[in-house]
Amino acid sequence: MKELKLLPHGVQTFLKMRSDNYVYVDKTEHIHRFASKSDNYFLSRPRRFGKSLTVSTLKELFEGNRPLFKGLWIEDKWDWSVTHPVIHFSFAKIAYKALGLEQALIKELETFAEAHNFAFVKATSAGEKFRELIGHLHEKYGKVVILIDEYDKPIIDFLEKEELPEAKKNQKVMKNFYSVLKDAEPHIRLLFITGVSKFSKVSLFSDLNHLTDLTLHEDFTTLVGYTQEELVSNFKPHIETIMVRQNKNWAETLALMKEWYNGFSWDGITTVYNPFGTLTFFNEKVFSNTWFSTATPTFLVNLIREKGVFKYESQWMSKLTLEKYDLDNLDLVPLMFQTGYLTVKEKDISNGDMLLDYPNREVRDGMYQFLLDDLTRNKEQQSSSIAVKDLNRAFRKNDMEQVRLIINSIFADLPYPLYEPTREKNRRQEMELSERFFHGVIHLIFKYLGIFIDSEVSTSFGRADSVVKTDTHIYVFEFKYNRSGKAAFEQIVKNSYADKYRATGKTIVGIGVNFSHITRKINGWVLNEL
Repeated sequence: MKELKLLPHGVQTFLKMRSDNYVYVDKTEHIHRFASKSDNYFLSRPRRFGKSLTVSTLKELFEGNRPLFKGLWIEDKWDWSVTHPVIHFSFAKIAYKALGLEQALIKELETFAEAHNFAFVKATSAGEKFRELIGHLHEKYGKVVILIDEYDKPIIDFLEKEELPEAKKNQKVMKNFYSVLKDAEPHIRLLFITGVSKFSKVSLFSDLNHLTDLTLHEDFTTLVGYTQEELVSNFKPHIETIMVRQNKNWAETLALMKEWYNGFSWDGITTVYNPFGTLTFFNEKVFSNTWFSTATPTFLVNLIREKGVFKYESQWMSKLTLEKYDLDNLDLVPLMFQTGYLTVKEKDISNGDMLLDYPNREVRDGMYQFLLDDLTRNKEQQSSSIAVKDLNRAFRKNDMEQVRLIINSIFADLPYPLYEPTREKNRRQEMELSERFFHGVIHLIFKYLGIFIDSEVSTSFGRADSVVKTDTHIYVFEFKYNRSGKAAFEQIVKNSYADKYRATGKTIVGIGVNFSHITRKINGWVLNEL
């Protein structure tokens, strides 16, 4: 049997990938489209998506390491006789947490200078040293290629509320550092910057207004990530191994892989697989939410809890809103889009607005489980999964009494003091937040179950809180907080929430639910057929 090529799991350098027997998905045609021109570029993609490999490929390309490109698309289309000095910053490897960002940048620049037998003359700050180094390298070797990977890491590492002063401090350092690049343009052959976010107040995007943003550019939607064709052509032997392990045929295996790991899109048309999740799956041969679990987004969950909103599916956003990333006013949905938890499902060509949703099952299930465990303060990792499985069985059996008991058990340990109305002047606001919180947890529970659930379903007379559909029944829920189950049920009847489901032929049941902050459980449950 032919030996399988190594999977590049965790490999982020083009040199290692091409020197050893690793699978390399050829992206050089995409790279040629922008690297062949003298210009300045920015690319935003989620973490662990191939940005660092792209930067590493550019480094080897401009340094003229032709043997590494043997057999690739670009090999006979690049002028290998011309090379350029490369300044390559990887903020994932710069010791800004230990030294402080300014000193870490200075240390990195001094390392570059030493490698080229150059000593700084007058420069003392990081920005001044950067300017001087660029000028020297141009004079000695020719125009400079500047590659900056994960430029925003010194900011996104400090997005917890108590750490925001450090993020703002780093933001100022970055502003001074990147401001050098505008005046240095005559010395630069190519500037390529990657990151997760696009901070609106960093001079990188105010002073460098000539940057070409590739993030949503239709020609670069597959610059990173694996298309379906690339997956099949590069990983066929690995897919066949999975088929045997999973006891499934080719079509079934591809369908499951697509459901779990495909779905990321920046134009609403072309989709790609998450490389990290896909490669982890090939390694472990088990479907799981590995990409999500590799870095717990606590700052994101804290912001979700603060906003009191739990539903993010099917949201329309403008391009301008999605590019917003202001430390003083973090907007949750753009943050989730830029970090990869939401992706473009559809684009309105008339105005450029985009429909956002979870990209795939890996991200969706990971987000639901993480939010549910965090919001319910679950200390036992297995208890949530056991509870939702029991709830699923109860719904399939249409056993609503068991549904009520399981929901009560989940709510029993909720962190109520955080949501109880405590200040009279804000009583109404806090009561509304509490009701949204309970409704949000219910939404997460049912979504994580895999049961079809709609939240805030619009009808001619208003919006039902949730609608759950099984093979035989439709359950219309209305949730109240510190009122009564009867009041909740009467709202269902009064607003005719069931009418839009009459044609299904299924049994329609209305369930009015009331939560009490005193008893810390459901104390009102009125159920009747509609």
